[in-house]
Amino acid sequence: MKDDKTIVAAGAVVWRRNQDDMIEIALIHRVKYDDWSLPKGKLEGDEPLIACANREVLEETGFLVRFGPSLGKVSYKVGDIPKSVTYWSAKFLEAISIPDSNEVDEVRWLLIEDAERLLTRLLDKEVLKRFCELDPDTKPLILLRHSKAIEREEWAGEDLDRPLSSLGERQAKKLISNFAPFAIEEIHSSSAVRCYETITPMARELKTDFFFTDSLSEYVFQRNADRPISYIHRLLMNDYPTLVCSHNPILPGVVSSFVEKFGIEVIQTKLEPGDAWIVHHIEREVVAIEFLPAPSI
Repeated sequence: MKDDKTIVAAGAVVWRRNQDDMIEIALIHRVKYDDWSLPKGKLEGDEPLIACANREVLEETGFLVRFGPSLGKVSYKVGDIPKSVTYWSAKFLEAISIPDSNEVDEVRWLLIEDAERLLTRLLDKEVLKRFCELDPDTKPLILLRHSKAIEREEWAGEDLDRPLSSLGERQAKKLISNFAPFAIEEIHSSSAVRCYETITPMARELKTDFFFTDSLSEYVFQRNADRPISYIHRLLMNDYPTLVCSHNPILPGVVSSFVEKFGIEVIQTKLEPGDAWIVHHIEREVVAIEFLPAPSI
């Protein structure tokens, strides 16, 4: 829980490759401060941090982007008030609007070295340094636990047919704000009703292809634990953002297999309903796993 006195904000290092395959960074010139900055801004209401970062990138650059690994947070004070800003790497996809000229009067693409020199604030330079320490060409494989379902003891039918609770239905609608920044192109889901109901609002809103399979269900996992794990491992071959919606016994097993195979550290070892792990990979090699909590309801 954040301190009510802390200003919470989020932003991104927006990047692209130029015709010479060199990375360029998008910087914004802010009219109010007359400075060169990374796009960022304050949280609105109870929106997730990643949704705030995505919104601010669009408002301040006009760019549609695809988010990659987190770059962590920086903290400083605005007067006597503490401020925390969390950043992500974000790949430029296309320009879809024009920023408000009263807020941002120029967006400039620069090579990394030139961007570092032009940035006004030292903390922005630190965030850019963190970006340079990562491989930006990763793709996300999102492992999502379904939203809150009706309790087992309250459901008389088959467990496969157990639906979401009213809380879970609200969670499912809000998950869109968590995952839209990743520009998901494909969704794979357990055939369980609670998984179907979790991903359907998001798939429709994002116009994303989706597939349902028994291979990601608890029923199959209980009989052959290797089958769902192997299914998800094969998705590392996808060269585009992919989301998997499944169950708590299965997803921790998948992450454990990644940890064992690739030596990746994972802080959060269990998912609550609506939580997810973001597995960043290059081809079939996992390079980072991050935890993304369910949005607040």
